[in-house]
Amino acid sequence: MSQSAVFVDASFLLAIGGHRAAGTTLRSAITVNYDSLISGILETAREHCGLENLRIYWYDAAKDAIFTDQHKRIGLMPGVKVRLGRISFNGEQKGVDLKLALDLVGIARNRAASVAFLISGDDDLAEAVEEAQDLGMKVVLIGVQKADHRLGVASVAEHLALRVDSIITLPEELIASSFVKAVTWDAEHAAHAAVIAGAGTPSKSGSEDENLPMPFPKPGLAAVPSPAMMSIKPKLQMAMVPAPADSQLVYSSTQHGSGFAADTPQDLAALDAATEVGTSVAKNWHASTTQTELKNLFADRPLLPAEIDRVLLKDCAQHIGEWKTDIQDVRRALRVAFWNQLDQLT
Repeated sequence: MSQSAVFVDASFLLAIGGHRAAGTTLRSAITVNYDSLISGILETAREHCGLENLRIYWYDAAKDAIFTDQHKRIGLMPGVKVRLGRISFNGEQKGVDLKLALDLVGIARNRAASVAFLISGDDDLAEAVEEAQDLGMKVVLIGVQKADHRLGVASVAEHLALRVDSIITLPEELIASSFVKAVTWDAEHAAHAAVIAGAGTPSKSGSEDENLPMPFPKPGLAAVPSPAMMSIKPKLQMAMVPAPADSQLVYSSTQHGSGFAADTPQDLAALDAATEVGTSVAKNWHASTTQTELKNLFADRPLLPAEIDRVLLKDCAQHIGEWKTDIQDVRRALRVAFWNQLDQLT
């Protein structure tokens, strides 16, 4: 049938747009004008092929694959179908790529559309693209322009780019108008967070101090360990070994322990980028956090929640590439920069 269909990997698109607007893939750091964004995507597809659109499929993930209020609002837009995967215990999306691949091939097999527009960068979709093409469908990749990338678009796997029929980009003005930084760090927020993270010990005299939250451990100060910290006690004791003069103590959220990252000349640029990213994510997260989230984060220090750790890695990959982000010293620098910045803010 002479019409098109649009398949959007929401996590991919929101991560790139968020990074452009706020310098981070942290969703809470941005506000998205979904009406404008979806209308712009449809207009881009229509200008390219001149065909009417069957519908736009919006793929995202949620806890237990249950619609959030935002997903409901998107799903109520005319011509938009929301398809949800689930978020696993460690913050990873499950089932999203599979749903997209099955829908893409299904639409091609049923001859419901002759052109598919795909907004994603995941090379796991390459086989589904080829299957749809074998069934007679043309597949066009819609990306976000990045002039200094060899493909001309941001965060798209070469394996996927080589399979599609062509690559087009969303207008820069659409990205700029649809993604806006949602929060800005300010001194008032910092003072409020400081009360949460470092309030004085409750008074025994029954004063109003009793209403303040329990204190969190500050660097260099003893505190009653949380259950999470007690579980990593043997590893933390290992960190008491004196560090080399040219090293710094860093924490890892993927291993229950700590290590030392030496400032070797070949890694300085990557480590500097990791420090910048960790600092930026901490500022954005701190500005949009709740009392409960801040309290829970400090209680489990030095461990980081999976969702924050994934944002750190994704943001760092945007700066220095995924290969360098896989280096353990770079990952550790990310996490220690995050904690250092939170210490300054609280």
